[in-house]
Amino acid sequence: MYYSKGQKDIALDYFRKAIAGSGGVNDFSYRYIALIFRDRNQLDSAKFYAQKSFDLEPEATQLLETATLLFKLYQKSNPAKALEYHIIAAAAKDSIFNQGKIKQVDRLASEDQEREATIKRRIEAEQIKFQNRLRMNAVLGVTFTLFIVAIILFRNSRSKQKSKQKIESAFNHLKSTQAQLIQSEKMASLGELTAGIAHEIQNPLNFVNNFSEVNTELIKEIQDERRKTQNQRDEELEKELLHDIAQNQEKINHHGKRASDIVKGMLQHSRHSSGVKEPTDINALADEYLRLAYHGLRAKDKSFNATMKTDFDETIGNINIVPQDIGRVILNLITNAFYAVSEKQKAESAKPGASAYEPTVVVNTKKLANKVLISVKDNGNGIPQKILDKIFQPFFTTKPTGQGTGLGLSLSYDIVKAHGGELKVETKEGEGTGFTIILPITNS
Repeated sequence: MYYSKGQKDIALDYFRKAIAGSGGVNDFSYRYIALIFRDRNQLDSAKFYAQKSFDLEPEATQLLETATLLFKLYQKSNPAKALEYHIIAAAAKDSIFNQGKIKQVDRLASEDQEREATIKRRIEAEQIKFQNRLRMNAVLGVTFTLFIVAIILFRNSRSKQKSKQKIESAFNHLKSTQAQLIQSEKMASLGELTAGIAHEIQNPLNFVNNFSEVNTELIKEIQDERRKTQNQRDEELEKELLHDIAQNQEKINHHGKRASDIVKGMLQHSRHSSGVKEPTDINALADEYLRLAYHGLRAKDKSFNATMKTDFDETIGNINIVPQDIGRVILNLITNAFYAVSEKQKAESAKPGASAYEPTVVVNTKKLANKVLISVKDNGNGIPQKILDKIFQPFFTTKPTGQGTGLGLSLSYDIVKAHGGELKVETKEGEGTGFTIILPITNS
């Protein structure tokens, strides 16, 4: 109080008493004594007491003030030593700034988790409703089609002409129903991607927001520095701040493009297939859907974890495929693999005693003479031999009611066949399953 009132002789006496009372461990009092001697232009004494305060290793805020004081005291008499304290002050300032940003990021992360939990509950409720409607529509559609066919067969004995017309009508209706079911399966696949997309796009957006805030603060520091007179301005500090702003801007640009690529990939997946083949990086396609499928499952079940391994053949380059169609095949196989290891993990955790089971999904690509292989393997429970011949049949599924349409593998098989390729499966009960997509390398 006496120091702030300008009664520095009285303040000096109390500061010395404070030092004596603390046994000489009082960096606060040493620093203010140094300020008093500095104001009296007794620089040697000011340096002595400032060094005393510095040697006591005060906390970050006090260290910043002490190091800054020593920097100013040595600035003219000993530039090398002044630079040393300037570096220490800058480090202390960064430490204080980073602590503040860490608290801010923790707060944002907490808010994001609450929002994600709310979105997750809504998505799960809508998915259950949608899947139940889809399954009911499928049953009704098949039942209705069989009913129409039965009527047509019954009337066939009476009139061939009428029978022909009825068959054509039923066939057209069946084609329409099939198209609707295929579109429903595509929409279900898109719904499974939603959680993964949300997680993937949130990360680059958080980086963009954080670096933008940092740049705002750095620009304010430059503006404050430039308001000073020419003699007081620190040009080196201005250069460092401008350099930091440029680096942050590069990071903002990088993460902004990353978010744009994620959105572009989602739009490409959701739009209707053009049916036109185009050069595609199969490695990038597989890697993207692997991460999206994993985050989609994690959004549904936070307790789920799995090891993801990849081994991509970099010599493949681009191959001519319909990327939306092959992308759906890869996504379907990876989603099934994660479902398999998730079910096995739940079963193992329910058993008494610790389990050493580690859920693992492996995605590989390999180029042979005139074909490319994409394999998706898991270490789940495998497929029983008695149902192995049925897995590519439409509407056949081993998942509980409401969790699968039974069209995923059937559509995948048809898409690969339409590309002139093969879809093979290898499985061993209790050990896992592997699906392999074999695509021919063509120039068109």
